[in-house]
Amino acid sequence: MLRKLRIGLAIVAIIVLTFFFLDFSNLLPESVQSITKIQLVPALLSLSLGILLLLLLLTLVFGRVYCSIICPLGIYQDVVARLANLFRKKKLRHKFRKAKTILRWSVLSLVIITYISGLGLVLDLLDPYSMYGRLAVHLFKPVYMAANNGLEHLFTAFNNYTFYKVDIHFWGWVSFGLAFASLLVVSVLAWRYGRSWCNTICPVGTVLGFLSKYSIFRLSIDHERCNQCGLCSFNCKASCIDNKSESIDYSRCVSCFNCMESCNKKAVQYLPFWKIKKTDTAKAISKATIKTDTSKRQFLSVLMLSGFLLPKAVAANFNQELVNGLRPLKRTIPLMPPGAGDRKRFNSLCTSCHLCVSKCPGNVLQPSLLEYGTEGLMQPQMLFDKGFCNYDCTLCTEVCPSGALQTLTKKEKHHTQMGRVVFVLENCIVYRNETHCGACSEHCPTQALRMVPYKGNLTIPEPHPDICIGCGGCEFICPVVPYKAVYVEGHEIQQPAKAFEDEEREEVVLDDFGF
Repeated sequence: MLRKLRIGLAIVAIIVLTFFFLDFSNLLPESVQSITKIQLVPALLSLSLGILLLLLLLTLVFGRVYCSIICPLGIYQDVVARLANLFRKKKLRHKFRKAKTILRWSVLSLVIITYISGLGLVLDLLDPYSMYGRLAVHLFKPVYMAANNGLEHLFTAFNNYTFYKVDIHFWGWVSFGLAFASLLVVSVLAWRYGRSWCNTICPVGTVLGFLSKYSIFRLSIDHERCNQCGLCSFNCKASCIDNKSESIDYSRCVSCFNCMESCNKKAVQYLPFWKIKKTDTAKAISKATIKTDTSKRQFLSVLMLSGFLLPKAVAANFNQELVNGLRPLKRTIPLMPPGAGDRKRFNSLCTSCHLCVSKCPGNVLQPSLLEYGTEGLMQPQMLFDKGFCNYDCTLCTEVCPSGALQTLTKKEKHHTQMGRVVFVLENCIVYRNETHCGACSEHCPTQALRMVPYKGNLTIPEPHPDICIGCGGCEFICPVVPYKAVYVEGHEIQQPAKAFEDEEREEVVLDDFGF
């Protein structure tokens, strides 16, 4: 029953969490968002003490059930391992492997040291929740949206308009490549070795593994019943059961309960620690001194080096030349999402899970390369080539699980300046072609761009940066290509915008119909 309960809860958790990332029409209720809030790293960064206490007690009482029931990347590995057995002619039999203790703690130390020193990139890349989020956004969501469009085409043919067509978005080759590389590495390890990633690389697994050694309830082997058949070890996806010594490495056990169900003699039991024989614990502890697998360490070094070099190679800066006499944009500071506040704070708290990128209705939020520097790789920035930030939208601040984006009300967002408008006179159609335009002014919600007299009956935009909130409506709608006549420059620290007043309008009394 424990194994069936674990599987049922895990299925519900991964389906709900995955669909929350994929859901573009907001079908799920807001209460579902709580599943993103109980992930360990986002809760730790946001200092959600209640959730941290809950996860701590859960681990100290039941062991690493977090890895089997809550963590989406862990559940995904279980799915891959199950599929591996379905497609194999012969079922995969796991075997006991010595723990890579030095490697595990080296990775965790690297994550902690780099984060304290101001480089959160390593944590962002290895946080299991954020890794799965990037898989869902950049790999699973395009497939889901393509399936939706296929159903729309099919149903529309029968005059059924239940589905509607949506644009399939691509957020760049670097984002796709990083997500695909993560998927490939985790999937191969899960296909061949089960929970190898969780017990060698994952920093969350290392921390919870340390705590689970002191949990109240633990799996144990009854030596009187055990006949050393090896079934428990063959079915242990964590490779932590040594059937020869009849011991269990509690730091790697993820409480999947496969061993209990596979044991014909009922020798594997889930008991409070005071009912476990001392010989079990002693043998498990005796396995703590382990030799280091240097090949895994070399693999990690190559992975880390690639993570640093790939974005630098892709995001190399090239000198922009004038095109058709247009002056290129010179945005020097990237635009952070609303609610980010201080850039240092934002970079330190954001884990690049890309939930806000997936949920943004205007497709304004996109993964960054080196705009924030190395420490902000893949963190969301605002770009206005596909849309602009809706004046009343605060969705990204509501879904952020780590607190990197502070929740804003509509009124608070209306007075938050994410950036300031910059007007490039040489690129403006009115200046270059001496023709009417005014599109930027029409789409500005705060009148930060106002049309003023220019030549004859022509009017030209006049910027008022103090009342601009940086929504990007003007930049998105500007018809000049490839370099816009208006763009938004970001802030290192988001500032309050000055209040704006509607222009006084004269009432016109019409004597006739109006035409």
